[in-house]
Amino acid sequence: MSPAPRPTVSDAARAVLLTADPHAKAAESQAQASAWRAGKIDWHFTGTLPDRPARPGRPELLAPGRMPRRGRAGSERSRIALMHALAHIEMNAIDLAWDAAARFGGDMPRTFTTDWISVGDDEARHFLLLADRLAAMGAAYGDLPAHDGLWQAAEETADDLLARLAIVPQVLEARGLDVSPATVDRLEKAGDADSAAIVDIIYHDEIGHVRIGNHWFRHVCALTGKPPAETFRNLVETRFRGRLKPPFNDSARESAGLTRDFYASLESH
Repeated sequence: MSPAPRPTVSDAARAVLLTADPHAKAAESQAQASAWRAGKIDWHFTGTLPDRPARPGRPELLAPGRMPRRGRAGSERSRIALMHALAHIEMNAIDLAWDAAARFGGDMPRTFTTDWISVGDDEARHFLLLADRLAAMGAAYGDLPAHDGLWQAAEETADDLLARLAIVPQVLEARGLDVSPATVDRLEKAGDADSAAIVDIIYHDEIGHVRIGNHWFRHVCALTGKPPAETFRNLVETRFRGRLKPPFNDSARESAGLTRDFYASLESH
């Protein structure tokens, strides 16, 4: 009897993307990342990826403009809403990382796949930290509504690696670099050191994720003879629905390779 074929990167990504329960999704992401590091997954790309990941019945997904206010700043209600919103972002980020690894990895060096699988592993850890914190606060992921904007960005950039690298890590994740230090400060002032510590962990990890996105963006630009900053600006103007909102955390962005020439002229767009 011949041995069963080894799973491919695409198989691993589908296993994560098609897991609906968020805790199980995070566990699957961690397990598949561990299998990749152990050499148990083949660097091959087979079959198609789902257009949308599996999702649990809760939370209710609303348009961003219909999201309820979080409540008085510093209140327990506000802090629970913040942790819930971050958990939703991290749950989506698991899927975004695995989708990138499998959707675009076949045309890129092997280290591209390794980088995005490592991001998927980090995002799973972040989700579980936030889920545990919600539980300690007497809440759970799914208790509050959430929005679907993150996966919409994935759908709208599924055809173009440069667009995906511009919009997801270098616009959406980079936004987290801008707001996280102030969020940590507000949580500490509200006496919520546990939540502040989690947001700080995520913040420092996300600098690395933006750096990965910027590295591969510059790599593809170099291969295709495109100027990175100008190409980024053109993609944001044509492929991003929103606008870049100052103030920017220039030092964190700079450490991730996202220099001001990428985004400064886009502030009013």
